[in-house]
Formats: sequence, C-alpha cells, structure tokens
Amino acid sequence: MKKIAFLLFTTLTISFASQAQIGVKLGANLTNLAGDLQDEDNYQNKLGLVGGITYNIPLSSDNFISIQPELLYSQKGFKRADISYNDPATGQQVTQEGKVNYSYLDLPILFKINAGPVFFEAGPQVSYLLSIKDNTELTVNGIDFESYVRQDKDALAEFEIGYAAGVGVQIPMGLTLNVRYNGSVSALAKDDNGDELANARNSVYQATIGFKLPMGNK
Repeated sequence: MKKIAFLLFTTLTISFASQAQIGVKLGANLTNLAGDLQDEDNYQNKLGLVGGITYNIPLSSDNFISIQPELLYSQKGFKRADISYNDPATGQQVTQEGKVNYSYLDLPILFKINAGPVFFEAGPQVSYLLSIKDNTELTVNGIDFESYVRQDKDALAEFEIGYAAGVGVQIPMGLTLNVRYNGSVSALAKDDNGDELANARNSVYQATIGFKLPMGNK
C-alpha cells in the first residue's frame, strides 16, 4: 500500500512539474518605512527597481491552484524630507534632500489561485540585505552638489522575514500584469540600541510585468 501511494505521489509530482512555467519579471517599487517611528514626516515614499525570475508549479490538474517561488532583486528604502536653512557661518541658502536605497534579494513563496485570467497570490517571503547606498544632494545658492556613499550594513538585520500578497491578470502572449504588497514582520535594525530604525520595517508596493515560458509538454 505504501509503495502504491509513493508511486501515485511520484507520478502526480512529475505530471505537475511537466506543466511548470519559468518566467521573468520587471517592474517598480514604491517604498518607505513603516512601524513606530518617532518622526514619520522625515520618511517619504521613493521609487525603486524590482526584477528577477519566477517558477510556477501547478498543484491541481487544471492549474486552479499553484505554488510560485521567485528570486528577485528589489530596491527598497526611503526618501528624506527636504530641509532648507540659512547657513549661519556663510549666510548662504542651503537645501538638503536625498534618499537611502536598501538593495535586497527577495525569495517569496506564493500560493496562487488562478481564476481564469485573474489570479490571487499570498505567501511568506525571506529577504537578504545586499547593500545600503545613501544619496544626498545639497543645493547652495542654486548650485547642486551630489554625494553617493555606500554605508556599512552591520547595524541592520541582514535577513528579513516578511510576507507578500497581491493580484494580477494573465494577458495574451504569455504576459502577466501584477500588483503586490510586501510587508515585514522583523525589525530593520539588528539591535534595539535606541536607534529609531529599531522600530522600523520595510513597506513596499510593487507593480510588475512578467513573461512566462512554458516548460515541458502540455
């Protein structure tokens, strides 16, 4: 009986895997920090890139239910609120603005319901922090000065535990349009050392276009 069950499971697994689809996707993130922030006005939305590969595996013969792991490069972070002031030493008018980019490698594992051309998705996500870049722009009496500084990531948690949920539509020629929200349940900072980022979490709205290639015979 166990052998029969094992053979049946193996047969179904091979059958579903033969209908799997690999794809690529590219899009944009609208990101900011969420959580118990002391000065929320200093953190504003910023745009970032997202892109990577997908692998959709049917869990039913009609593909109504499927599972889709993805591996994505994702830019998160925030834009600093603009600050204007007069330099007391020089009397010059100074405007400061900038943004902080957190580059992540995201691994969401999504359970999908495919209701015709429309699909719904949700599942856990693990992210790895690759790098941090601080882009600051100063304008002094109308003259712009820019600086790009790659920051040490030791103070932030390298791994982030989160979730993703969204909806999309499949259109002809193997294309998909997808909107999704990514949230985090783990804190951005590694330790609660009084830093405001100890209470911060990444918050990401995501819009992508994808292209799927069939694998195997259908």
